[in-house]
Amino acid sequence: MRRVTPVRDGVGVGLATAAYGISFGALAVASGLDVWQTCFLSMVMFTGGSQFALVGVLASGGVAAGGSAIAAAALLGIRNVVYGMRMKPIVDRGSLAQRIAAAWITIDESTAVALAQTSDRAARLGFWATGLVIFVGWNLTTLAGALIGEALGDTRAWGLDAAAAAAFLGLLWPRLKRFQAGAVAVAAAVVATLATPVLTPGLPVLVAALAAVLVGWFDLFSRRSRA
Repeated sequence: MRRVTPVRDGVGVGLATAAYGISFGALAVASGLDVWQTCFLSMVMFTGGSQFALVGVLASGGVAAGGSAIAAAALLGIRNVVYGMRMKPIVDRGSLAQRIAAAWITIDESTAVALAQTSDRAARLGFWATGLVIFVGWNLTTLAGALIGEALGDTRAWGLDAAAAAAFLGLLWPRLKRFQAGAVAVAAAVVATLATPVLTPGLPVLVAALAAVLVGWFDLFSRRSRA
């Protein structure tokens, strides 16, 4: 019975996460991408936070903000490099194709399920089950969401032009349990608010990210709260 637990956990997490693809598909179309561009982005990029960041910047600045959108998505994607280093001893085996596939599906959820297991074998099962279910489900729901968004026509009439920010806030909110994390978020929000009237769309996000890195790096608020 214990042997199937990682797979069961992975499938459960994978199905729940894949459902968010509907939101991404609709938001991507609202930001100016067509259905096939949206589907290609989900298949190639395949990291939800970065994808939402990309379409969020595009929604606010259009094609002119493309460079800033890519930079914002890349900043969020850096965390996957850390996940890859952590997961390498567990999944770095098999053929070259298997290793490439493992790198492709190394995301928040597959890493979390794998690291929650008590043995390397269980970790591998949880990793592959989670990653594969999310990859297939995310791409299918992205297509569904993109088709829905295209059918709606003027997405601004339905409020989808503001939904990208709301969706990203929903992803961020569970991480704000500690005082330091909240301080980083507030500092970034203040900087972005001040920079928005004077900088071109997309750049306030990068400036806010730099502010967040500085506040988080020195851990000032965390040390003060402990004191």
